[in-house]
Amino acid sequence: MQFIWYIVAGIIGGLLGGMGMGGGTLLIPLITIFYSVSQHTAQAINLIGFIPMAIVALIIHIKNRLVKYENVIIIIISGAITCVIGCFLAKTMSGNLLKRCFGAFLLLLSVFQFIDGVKYNKS
Repeated sequence: MQFIWYIVAGIIGGLLGGMGMGGGTLLIPLITIFYSVSQHTAQAINLIGFIPMAIVALIIHIKNRLVKYENVIIIIISGAITCVIGCFLAKTMSGNLLKRCFGAFLLLLSVFQFIDGVKYNKS
Protein backbone atom coordinates (compact mmCIF):
# COMPACT_ATOMS: atom_id res chain seq x y z
CA MET A 1 0.00 0.00 0.00
CA GLN A 2 2.89 2.39 0.71
CA PHE A 3 3.94 1.96 -2.93
CA ILE A 4 0.74 3.74 -3.99
CA TRP A 5 1.62 6.75 -1.81
CA TYR A 6 5.03 6.94 -3.50
CA ILE A 7 3.23 7.03 -6.85
CA VAL A 8 0.93 9.80 -5.56
CA ALA A 9 3.95 11.84 -4.42
CA GLY A 10 5.57 11.34 -7.84
CA ILE A 11 2.43 12.43 -9.66
CA ILE A 12 2.09 15.57 -7.52
CA GLY A 13 5.77 16.40 -8.05
CA GLY A 14 5.44 15.78 -11.79
CA LEU A 15 2.36 17.99 -12.09
CA LEU A 16 4.04 20.83 -10.23
CA GLY A 17 7.18 20.38 -12.30
CA GLY A 18 5.10 20.52 -15.47
CA MET A 19 3.51 23.77 -14.35
CA GLY A 20 6.94 25.33 -13.91
CA MET A 21 7.08 25.44 -10.13
CA GLY A 22 9.66 22.71 -9.87
CA GLY A 23 8.45 19.38 -8.54
CA GLY A 24 11.41 19.09 -6.17
CA THR A 25 10.19 22.00 -4.08
CA LEU A 26 7.36 19.74 -2.95
CA LEU A 27 8.65 16.23 -3.70
CA ILE A 28 11.78 16.42 -1.53
CA PRO A 29 10.06 17.67 1.65
CA LEU A 30 7.13 15.32 1.02
CA ILE A 31 9.19 12.15 0.87
CA THR A 32 11.61 13.15 3.62
CA ILE A 33 8.90 14.14 6.09
CA PHE A 34 6.09 11.68 5.34
CA TYR A 35 8.01 8.70 3.97
CA SER A 36 11.15 8.91 6.15
CA VAL A 37 13.45 8.85 3.12
CA SER A 38 16.94 10.25 3.77
CA GLN A 39 17.73 13.68 2.36
CA HIS A 40 20.41 12.27 0.05
CA THR A 41 18.02 9.68 -1.37
CA ALA A 42 15.22 12.22 -1.76
CA GLN A 43 17.44 14.57 -3.71
CA ALA A 44 18.68 11.71 -5.90
CA ILE A 45 15.08 10.66 -6.60
CA ASN A 46 14.25 14.25 -7.52
CA LEU A 47 17.22 14.51 -9.90
CA ILE A 48 16.30 11.26 -11.63
CA GLY A 49 12.66 12.36 -11.90
CA PHE A 50 13.76 15.68 -13.35
CA ILE A 51 15.26 14.07 -16.45
CA PRO A 52 11.98 13.04 -18.16
CA MET A 53 10.30 16.31 -17.11
CA ALA A 54 13.17 18.31 -18.63
CA ILE A 55 13.01 16.32 -21.88
CA VAL A 56 9.26 16.90 -22.23
CA ALA A 57 9.65 20.60 -21.37
CA LEU A 58 12.45 20.97 -23.93
CA ILE A 59 10.35 19.32 -26.66
CA ILE A 60 7.42 21.63 -25.90
CA HIS A 61 9.66 24.72 -25.87
CA ILE A 62 11.27 23.71 -29.19
CA LYS A 63 7.82 23.11 -30.70
CA ASN A 64 6.70 26.58 -29.52
CA ARG A 65 9.93 28.13 -30.87
CA LEU A 66 10.99 29.39 -27.45
CA VAL A 67 14.54 27.97 -27.52
CA LYS A 68 17.41 30.30 -28.41
CA TYR A 69 19.84 27.81 -29.91
CA GLU A 70 22.84 30.15 -29.60
CA ASN A 71 22.56 29.87 -25.77
CA VAL A 72 21.99 26.10 -25.54
CA ILE A 73 25.66 25.03 -25.41
CA ILE A 74 26.50 27.58 -22.70
CA ILE A 75 23.55 26.45 -20.59
CA ILE A 76 24.34 22.74 -21.07
CA ILE A 77 28.02 23.13 -20.17
CA SER A 78 27.44 25.36 -17.14
CA GLY A 79 24.56 23.17 -15.96
CA ALA A 80 26.57 19.96 -16.28
CA ILE A 81 29.59 21.41 -14.46
CA THR A 82 27.56 22.83 -11.56
CA CYS A 83 25.53 19.61 -11.36
CA VAL A 84 28.69 17.53 -10.89
CA ILE A 85 30.06 20.01 -8.32
CA GLY A 86 26.73 20.03 -6.47
CA CYS A 87 26.59 16.22 -6.40
CA PHE A 88 30.08 15.99 -4.91
CA LEU A 89 29.28 18.69 -2.35
CA ALA A 90 26.02 16.99 -1.37
CA LYS A 91 27.78 13.64 -1.00
CA THR A 92 30.29 15.10 1.45
CA MET A 93 27.60 16.78 3.62
CA SER A 94 25.71 15.11 6.41
CA GLY A 95 22.00 14.56 5.82
CA ASN A 96 21.17 17.17 8.45
CA LEU A 97 23.34 19.85 6.84
CA LEU A 98 21.99 19.00 3.39
CA LYS A 99 18.44 19.28 4.73
CA ARG A 100 19.21 22.70 6.22
CA CYS A 101 20.82 23.92 2.99
CA PHE A 102 17.79 22.77 0.99
CA GLY A 103 15.49 24.52 3.47
CA ALA A 104 17.51 27.72 3.15
CA PHE A 105 17.32 27.40 -0.62
CA LEU A 106 13.52 27.07 -0.45
CA LEU A 107 13.29 30.12 1.82
CA LEU A 108 15.43 32.20 -0.54
CA LEU A 109 13.42 30.97 -3.50
CA SER A 110 10.17 31.99 -1.83
CA VAL A 111 11.56 35.47 -1.05
CA PHE A 112 12.62 35.96 -4.69
CA GLN A 113 9.23 34.67 -5.91
CA PHE A 114 7.44 37.06 -3.56
CA ILE A 115 9.53 40.04 -4.70
CA ASP A 116 9.01 39.10 -8.34
CA GLY A 117 5.26 38.78 -7.73
CA VAL A 118 5.12 42.21 -6.15
CA LYS A 119 7.01 43.73 -9.11
CA TYR A 120 4.71 41.94 -11.58
CA ASN A 121 1.56 43.18 -9.86
CA LYS A 122 2.78 46.81 -9.88
CA SER A 123 3.20 46.88 -13.66
